[in-house]
Amino acid sequence: MSISAAPTTLALFPLQSVLFPEGLLSLKVFEARYLDLIGDCLRENRPFGVVALVRGHEVRREGEPVEFEDTGCVAELLEVDSAQPGILQVRCRGGQRFSVTGSHQEPNGLWTAQVEYIEPDPVQLPTEDLLGSAKGLANAIQVMKRRNQSPFLEPYRFEDAGWIANRWCEILPIPLAARQKLMELPDPLVRLQLVDQFLRQKGILQD
Repeated sequence: MSISAAPTTLALFPLQSVLFPEGLLSLKVFEARYLDLIGDCLRENRPFGVVALVRGHEVRREGEPVEFEDTGCVAELLEVDSAQPGILQVRCRGGQRFSVTGSHQEPNGLWTAQVEYIEPDPVQLPTEDLLGSAKGLANAIQVMKRRNQSPFLEPYRFEDAGWIANRWCEILPIPLAARQKLMELPDPLVRLQLVDQFLRQKGILQD
């Protein structure tokens, strides 16, 4: 979806996680406000926005204040399955990042926001000193596949520094606030450099 074609008002799904562009997000949806949201998105073929919670819980608690990050990522529906009455299993793909310029909570608890879209990362080759991160990610994917785990959508793009950094950010044990800051970084090479430093500090990559 191009920036010019993207809606400037998005319904929001605040989560205790960070969605990255081209990332895979699986959701178990059971609250009425979000069941309605997914139904509307299916009928109208439109996305919604995912933002990380700063304060509050994913499940609505009456009177509880809610605060979320002002940079999020569009979620595009891939699959919706209704295996049980009143529960949807949803798989989404991360799209473009956006900045929230204003938000409003509907009477049913659903948040909507006015947004401005952020240009996608430019495709940049990882520099020679960061090739270890690409090889390490390829090895990690092979290990996960042997365990019947597939956390990433294909095609894999090991020639793209931003894609490599984003996929590492999704699986590394880093705090939510740090993951958010990495997602927000406008320079994909800087993002990958920070990820590479973390991998080497933790001994995941060796010189």
